[in-house]
Amino acid sequence: MAPAPSQARDTAPGAASAGDASSDTNGYRLPAPALRAIVDAPQAPRLALSPKRDLIAYMQVPSLPGIDVVAQPELKLAGLRIHPRTQSASAFSFIDDLWLQSVDDGAERRIAGLPQPLALASMQWSPDQRHIAFSHVDQRAGRVELWLVDVGAGRARRLIEQPLGTAVGSGFDWLPDSTGLIALLRPEGQGAAPESDGIPRGPNIQQTDGGGQVQSLRTYQDLLGNPHDEALFAYYMTRQLVRLGLDGRVEPIGGPELYVGASMSPDGRHLLRQRLERPFSYLVPYSRFPRRIDVIDMGGELLHTVATLPLVEGLPTGNDAVATGVRRIAWRADAPATLVWAEAQDGGDPAREVEVRDRVLAHAAPFKGEPDVIADLSMRYGGVRWGHGGLALLTESWRKTRRTREWRLAPDTGAAPVLLREGSYEDRYADPGTPVMQLDDRGFARLLTTGGGETIYRIGDGASPEGDRPFVDRQDLGGGGTERLFQSEAPWYEAPFALLDAEASRILTTRESPTEPANILLRTLGAAADAEPVALTDFPHPTPALHGVSKEQIRYSRADGVEMTADLYLPAGYEPGRDGPLPMLMWAYPREFKSADAASQVRGSPHRFNRISYWGPLAYLARGYAVLDGPTMPIIGEGDAEPNDSYVKQLVASAQAAVDAVVERGVADRERIAIGGHSYGAFMTANLLAHSDLFRTGIARSGAYNRSLTPFGFQAEERNYWQATDVYDAMSPFDHADRINEPMLIIHGEQDNNSGTFPMQSERMYAAIKGLGGTARLVMLPNESHGYRARESILHMLAETDAWLEKHVKDAEPR
Repeated sequence: MAPAPSQARDTAPGAASAGDASSDTNGYRLPAPALRAIVDAPQAPRLALSPKRDLIAYMQVPSLPGIDVVAQPELKLAGLRIHPRTQSASAFSFIDDLWLQSVDDGAERRIAGLPQPLALASMQWSPDQRHIAFSHVDQRAGRVELWLVDVGAGRARRLIEQPLGTAVGSGFDWLPDSTGLIALLRPEGQGAAPESDGIPRGPNIQQTDGGGQVQSLRTYQDLLGNPHDEALFAYYMTRQLVRLGLDGRVEPIGGPELYVGASMSPDGRHLLRQRLERPFSYLVPYSRFPRRIDVIDMGGELLHTVATLPLVEGLPTGNDAVATGVRRIAWRADAPATLVWAEAQDGGDPAREVEVRDRVLAHAAPFKGEPDVIADLSMRYGGVRWGHGGLALLTESWRKTRRTREWRLAPDTGAAPVLLREGSYEDRYADPGTPVMQLDDRGFARLLTTGGGETIYRIGDGASPEGDRPFVDRQDLGGGGTERLFQSEAPWYEAPFALLDAEASRILTTRESPTEPANILLRTLGAAADAEPVALTDFPHPTPALHGVSKEQIRYSRADGVEMTADLYLPAGYEPGRDGPLPMLMWAYPREFKSADAASQVRGSPHRFNRISYWGPLAYLARGYAVLDGPTMPIIGEGDAEPNDSYVKQLVASAQAAVDAVVERGVADRERIAIGGHSYGAFMTANLLAHSDLFRTGIARSGAYNRSLTPFGFQAEERNYWQATDVYDAMSPFDHADRINEPMLIIHGEQDNNSGTFPMQSERMYAAIKGLGGTARLVMLPNESHGYRARESILHMLAETDAWLEKHVKDAEPR
């Protein structure tokens, strides 16, 4: 997509100056130049390592699109947002450059023939590494095109004329032998989308006869609402599955269907396809619609029907509730054509007392007889990481208790599963790390093993009381223990992201410090571990004017003894003894825990780069504020207690501890502290204004404030409104709007698609404060979703927040 003209301007349509940001004039407003510079700071490119791990593909992320781009027509259908012109999933920012780099010598390789301007939506290496396939969104032509890069020649070309259909998914995948791809295309001769004459054919009627059965019905956005919506949804979801040759030859596989997915087996002979069926629903998104799961051959012939799943409009109560029937189906990565999936044995109801919750099944081609049982689990299936016939790692977990287990399987031997680990997934200090995967020669991710297939590697965060120290471990599953191969050391934060060989003699890491942005290093381990790492990149500081910002990870205690962590940032050149206490902005997001020990663990690292983003609170360092970012706001419910039973009490206690900590350090003025947050952080903000007098003002972005409007649960709360009415009411700041006696800035996207944070939540909260005589300002951003996307919107958000903080914090009169 071509950058919008407004991206290069320091003005916006109808823009007012920064000094007018709190006025009632119309139009987008610009913040101070220091804040504008943060919005336009360059971003580091994304990267994708090649299958042989000797090339890196870099993808440049452009600056923010303009509002003229974000305001393009967008359809909201069955939980999807679709661009009707390109028939693709809604997106406004795309990769605008692609190039390669050799890992061994660091040489950069440019690619000729890329479409101009490039708008890359997704990319994928071929298993043999000879090609890269990518989708390019051509807005002018109204299509999503499939392109191919010849890696050896360094040249790109469009593969086929017919456009991809990408309302769901990337629309393409490589064949295991790299001779071509499978793709989902817009059907030829499909014609124009169905139009509505605007005349209703009758009322839209829904009826239920639940027989007294209680089901959880979460609040969803962008649902179907009438027969015309159904027709549009079917039109954009209808796609043709094809096989594509590298010469551009197109071979249809069956006919056009309502595809939600198609994946090739490792042997390249079987296709797992998933198609939607009617009836559609007006209550849930498309992921809950009826679907048929089949296996077909490359000619489209039906080989096996795995399951026909019904419409799921409700689930039993509880976060561990699931639908019955086939769930999480996928090909086994280390076998020619074996499907693996889970099925709930408790009716999907976590309230039932049963020994087996989930059964994991496998069925191999030609899919005769009954599936084999791989494992019976007492918790919910979390997936399998495949290695070889004698090794796979299966995980299960239970959200209510935060318990998790990891099992070793020997899928081809029939041996009983062996328990490798059991504990709380909240316990970051005990986390052994994630098993390292690599792509095999067919493009399937498998465990990276050595030592005859008995030894694996793990990469972890290395959480500790000193902060995160990422590591690489080698683990002998045959009983030989675990060896630490690498761990980040101060004053750096260095995170491994790829092992380059089976012996882990070379690894790629990203290394950063508070003053140096993350760059990629090639590091040698083992006998040559003393060799200096080789820097493959040298990305500059994106906001050099803020180079001198200081960061400290601080620890302090809540009144009940829970240990807490936060990142304290101070403006460049600030000295507490000389300059005295500063006005401060705190920015937080509460999290639920089942134990005080887990809640007290340190999160993050003092050695991370001080990246000043426009999205969080750090931009206001440029305006002379101290910032406390991410102060932990733990909500703990140990044993049988639910965290939210004491939400307000714990929230206020956490905020009180944070305020006391920064005031005692002499860096913040107790009378000039603001609290803010996004989404659940906005909910927190309103509650702190209602239930405490700790803050002079609040900044609440895209929040929910009336929990009766999310009656079937929210965040980690699994009880419904009628099971815990007192909890919902006590937690709803809307119910306590009469106690909000500090000014509150409320910002919300008019097209918020997040479940529960309907724009109406902010509108009604503002109306309550206004009607009760309080002070508030409501800013509704046109065409914006839960995260704001247009440059004009971001600049306006900063201008509003800056002006609000100047008036109600920096220049506030003493109380």
